[in-house]
Amino acid sequence: MVETIKKRTVLFLCTGNSARSQMAEALLKHKAGDLFDVYSAGTQPDTIDTRTIEALRKFGLDADYLVSKHINTFAGRAFDYVITLCDKANNECRSYPNAGKQLAWDFPDPKTRSGNHPFSTTLSEINNRISMFLQVEVSIEESSANDQSGAEIKAKNSSLKNSTEQLTDFDPIGFYKTLTDDIRLKTLMLTHYHGELCVCELMEAMDVNSQPKISRNLALLKKAQVLTDRKHGQWVFYRINPELPLWAKSVIAQTTENNIPLIETKLQRLADMQNRPDRASFCK
Repeated sequence: MVETIKKRTVLFLCTGNSARSQMAEALLKHKAGDLFDVYSAGTQPDTIDTRTIEALRKFGLDADYLVSKHINTFAGRAFDYVITLCDKANNECRSYPNAGKQLAWDFPDPKTRSGNHPFSTTLSEINNRISMFLQVEVSIEESSANDQSGAEIKAKNSSLKNSTEQLTDFDPIGFYKTLTDDIRLKTLMLTHYHGELCVCELMEAMDVNSQPKISRNLALLKKAQVLTDRKHGQWVFYRINPELPLWAKSVIAQTTENNIPLIETKLQRLADMQNRPDRASFCK
């Protein structure tokens, strides 16, 4: 008798639910719809942009079922994962009620993005992030719960290959220097994956007992304008600077997405960490 695999639930959030979150919903359903129930919504929903549909169809994805929805549609419902895809949605909803795990991803809005084929470019970037998400979360699930579905996801996880409000005084030499230290590089990779982390979470992930050691490296990353911070209660949380030039964000993203083995054990430590700091207690 074949045991039925219990699907995990994922909610993608964006402001308008008209482009990025719709792309993410379609991609994850395509890649692992038999393992995940996938939904999307917006904090201020708008009509789905026709260019979103065109980009999805160009990549061979079904888009006929997609509908723009308000976040209130899912009020009171629990999700295994809640993932924001823009900085505005993350600020509006830092701690979604009843979320097993919340991740903050930030992709440029294709509607205001410069360059050729902005919708296809955004779709490709979201695809890469979802591939990383599947690789990491299946590994964690297998380690913690002996989930046998990992092979199925890996078999399905075939790649779909392939704004500019940015810092004007960003120093590329300083940026690359920050990547030459083991702690700093892995800090950026972990922060890229989780959206934001505090010192105690990084200490746990790195298995480092010295808070000053982590703090010194965070200070260097902040001085180089690679990270920004925010204070919530007694905690200070760090994230990738949203105003980084797109090429620098891409370097961090590509480094992380193509070198997951470097941080697998660290992601597992975070997943096992007890009493992690509360990022916020509101969702408006």
